[in-house]
Amino acid sequence: MTPAQCRAARALIDMTQADIAGDVVVTTTLIADYEAGVSAPREADLKAIREALERAGVEFIDGDQPAVRLRKGW
Repeated sequence: MTPAQCRAARALIDMTQADIAGDVVVTTTLIADYEAGVSAPREADLKAIREALERAGVEFIDGDQPAVRLRKGW
């Protein structure tokens, strides 16, 4: 998951950085810094953030042009 995908995923499902942080028990600063490209979270934290977004209905499209979309039927 890229920082841009994280931002776009949250926007798509109308979740704030604080919403995600509370769900995965990380700081809002960690998410803000990651999305701004200031720092990279630990791999486990990044995985937890992505899984929380996926549980909320986001599908990640990886490849040449990473993107996000809502999962079908969501």
